[in-house]
Amino acid sequence: MDRHDMLLSPAGVDALRTALTLARFTANGIADRLGPQTTGAVARNDYRAALRATEDRDRLATLIRVFICDQTEPEAALADALAPLALDEALAGGIVERHGDGLRAGVDLEPYGDDWWVLADVPASARPGRPLHSEHVLGIGGATQTLISAAVRPVVDTALDLGTGSGVQALHLGTHARRVTATDVSERALRFAATTAALNGQDWELLRGDMVAPVAGRRFDLVVSNPPFVVGPGTTTHVYRDSGRVGDAIGAELAAAAPDLLTEGGTMQYLANWVHVTGEDWAERVTGWFAGTGLDAWVIQREVADPMAYVNLWLTDVGESADPQRMAAWLDWFDAHKVEAIGFGIVSLRRSGHDQPVVRVEDLRQRVEPPLGDRIGEWFTRQNWLRARDTEGLLAARYRAAEGLQLRQEATMCDDGWAVDRQVLAMPRGLRWSEEIDPLVLALVGGADGRLPLRDQLALLAAAHDVAPDELAEAAGPIVAHLVERGIVEPVTD
Repeated sequence: MDRHDMLLSPAGVDALRTALTLARFTANGIADRLGPQTTGAVARNDYRAALRATEDRDRLATLIRVFICDQTEPEAALADALAPLALDEALAGGIVERHGDGLRAGVDLEPYGDDWWVLADVPASARPGRPLHSEHVLGIGGATQTLISAAVRPVVDTALDLGTGSGVQALHLGTHARRVTATDVSERALRFAATTAALNGQDWELLRGDMVAPVAGRRFDLVVSNPPFVVGPGTTTHVYRDSGRVGDAIGAELAAAAPDLLTEGGTMQYLANWVHVTGEDWAERVTGWFAGTGLDAWVIQREVADPMAYVNLWLTDVGESADPQRMAAWLDWFDAHKVEAIGFGIVSLRRSGHDQPVVRVEDLRQRVEPPLGDRIGEWFTRQNWLRARDTEGLLAARYRAAEGLQLRQEATMCDDGWAVDRQVLAMPRGLRWSEEIDPLVLALVGGADGRLPLRDQLALLAAAHDVAPDELAEAAGPIVAHLVERGIVEPVTD
């Protein structure tokens, strides 16, 4: 795609950047102007204090009123605030639009990070009753932020953003990838993405096409995707939400495409929904997506919704919540396919080059230590460490319990005092796993201070518990591997 195919001319983009910079229309500039309490209220869509604080209508005040508070302002005020961008070009590019006797935002122009801006369509919630364009371009929503947090951030040569939309993921990739490629099925979305890139001084290769089709035959070091993952009968009304695939097929399709997209050691991460079918194990269903790929896979389910809540969410998202026929048809499809719930989560894949890939599909709904991407990167590192060691290697290594590891006990008072019913190890940091353990594992973890090799530690435990050392060592191997994978104990490498 030609880099000049933007909402504005290249000179217009430069002029808009100058205007925003001069006004200090950035996240920090707005926070400084409004103060923490008013900024917090704006985040809750309460604009009352912000409107009072911007009544003087200087450049920054006018931009806040228009692009943050969605107000209609006099044409002269907008002309001053956007200068040196000519008002005629701003109108032609849809940056602002006429409304009543003034002008209002024509796009969602959102200050982001320290000094970035993202251009997208005005959300449905800001313009009730106005139907969304079929190629509506999303800004920075909850799913977008989830993937931003979950993405690993190695310095790489090539990175790919599948289904870029407004370009938010590509913007982040541009900070640690030498070359960024982004695709989208929507020409309209690519215009927004091209403008976002240029406005922030980045240069991406932008290609139009459905998911991986535009990059067939090419490989990348890092791939991310926030695809149109919404589960349903395959009807397409809004391309940001609907893939045209039936059910959760888009997740399986991306998994199948991953081996041909990744360089050796490359990583792919994407958001997905999957169905929970009555009488079936959802984890087994999703595990099947990766059969034959040869990739390591870690799938974590972060949320689960019942069909009614799910349909309500996505109909409201596009302003269709008052369409009972659309709702009924969607729910009927779920009923016909025995869908009792829909899961949402993150798929992380790595081309590790090993003959026996590791595949884990599990619930991880607890709050984790941010950013999640660092935790995912650590998980892959631990898998590499474990795969490089057989049982003898595990026994020869030294281990240390995770920092701050906690023991929680449940006990019942009886005639002889407290009888311990349950013991749980809890991680206050990282992935914050909790694991119920037996006394022998508790003793093993309690003795993991990094000084003794595991074999010597087990010999002491075997003597204390009157167990044959070889039997204990054989049983301990898989247990220790699991504890390492969870991050409950950590190998000592110094």
